[in-house]
Amino acid sequence: MKPTMPTIPAAVPATIPQMLDQSAELFDSHAAIEDDGTRISYTELRTAVRRAAKALIADGVVPGDRVAVWAPNLPEWIIAALAIQTAGAVLVPVNTRMKGREVAFVLETSGARLLLCVGDFLGAYYPDMLEGLLPPAVARVVVLRGARDGACHWRDFLASGAAVTDGDLDARAAAVTADSLSDMMFTSGTTGNPKGVLSAHGQNLRAVAAWSHAMALTPADRYLIINPFFHAFGYKAGWLAALMHGCTILVDQVFDAGAVLERVARERVSVLPGPPTIFHSLLAHPGLAATDLSSLRATITGSTTIPPALIERMRRELGFAIVLTGYGLTESCGFATLCRADDDAATVAATSGRAMPGIELAVVDGEGKALAAGEPGEIVLRGYNVMRGYFNDEDATRAAIDGDGWLHTGDVGVLDERGYLRITDRMKDMYIVGGFNCYPAEVEKLMLRHESVAQVAVVGMPDERLGETGCAYVVLRAGARLGGHELLSWCRANMANYKVPRQVHFVDSLPVNASGKVLKRELRALAP
Repeated sequence: MKPTMPTIPAAVPATIPQMLDQSAELFDSHAAIEDDGTRISYTELRTAVRRAAKALIADGVVPGDRVAVWAPNLPEWIIAALAIQTAGAVLVPVNTRMKGREVAFVLETSGARLLLCVGDFLGAYYPDMLEGLLPPAVARVVVLRGARDGACHWRDFLASGAAVTDGDLDARAAAVTADSLSDMMFTSGTTGNPKGVLSAHGQNLRAVAAWSHAMALTPADRYLIINPFFHAFGYKAGWLAALMHGCTILVDQVFDAGAVLERVARERVSVLPGPPTIFHSLLAHPGLAATDLSSLRATITGSTTIPPALIERMRRELGFAIVLTGYGLTESCGFATLCRADDDAATVAATSGRAMPGIELAVVDGEGKALAAGEPGEIVLRGYNVMRGYFNDEDATRAAIDGDGWLHTGDVGVLDERGYLRITDRMKDMYIVGGFNCYPAEVEKLMLRHESVAQVAVVGMPDERLGETGCAYVVLRAGARLGGHELLSWCRANMANYKVPRQVHFVDSLPVNASGKVLKRELRALAP
């Protein structure tokens, strides 16, 4: 008889299927996922993953194939992702806030041969959004939940794998190595074209293990994952970390402060990470004082500027014993630096911590020379966590990773004498809306699709609740008539909500330099 809460082994599994096998053995009947009255044990989770992996193999998925998942936080998302990785394929998470054209670009760029998506979610039927846009390489669309007539149901897809033997599946999983690609997560750059970032099983698990150690995760933890699974925060620092350490995952699809407070009390949530926006909302909720938050133990926040008072309130009013901040990017498996549990509130709020074990961190000048403490420069990283490259884009990979293996982040920061990092600017103009990276060039490219828009420039502006939001300066085509509300309504229909600017200003022309480059610093100065 296994103990209910076994000790977590020191060794980090080499692959994600090995991690799942190890956790199923260790944690057995302990709850892996609880969602809306459904309880899935670790043993049951492995069984469900194996069944889904057999269906993928039966459908013709071979090692290295890309399989996309486009759905909100659901148990099926986790099962599908683990099945993809167990079958030796590459998981391509797709942002649920994206619209049809954006998703089609990700599918085409990744070369995905299969799409697993949700049916109805937030008033939209996801397969319909891809009507006429699905790339030819996508052989099948499988609806995980809420399928309408005529669609391929998840249950039917699972049944199709019955002829695949356990031996066939075991051989496929055994062929996966630490260096096998596990996922392709899309990011964006100053060109506005999203790029597929490749990372491998071993490097992800090593980073997850180090992060989990800082958070002191144990099988006793009940981890409410608010961060979306398509993001490294909800995937790698979310369900992957939880499953490695025997935690119970509690799934959250749409954030609502009142509902979260109720769940914390009712379901005895102990781990609750998220961007600062979430904690501002919880602290401002009228039901806070009457809610039993005694179960809360650990959190990590970041992604934007954090006032020290917020860290202090998270400790004092929400009851977190561990409050951390960190820094990472998609190109570094989502991990790079972390604060420590005993850091004071000022350090946690003002810095993103210091380099995680096995990762080198430096701040360099324009020639790549390391700068002294206190001098601002570009943040560069080197170590096991650096991506394997951008998919099918060797030029962009070479531009990001130099000959000595340093990943050039494009972010500007300062290291103090302790090695703690403070991020001061973003070389790539990227700004962060409620924890989501937003790239002006990508938003501008989408807005230029509007028939009345001749030119547009988007800048990030401070926002008390979301950290930053977009402000668009628009030059209309000759003779065009367009109102700000009308344009924003069009934006909401054609791009992810977090990309939609919160302000629009119509101007006769955009300020440019001698070479024609838009002077965004002047636009920021114009904003109210």
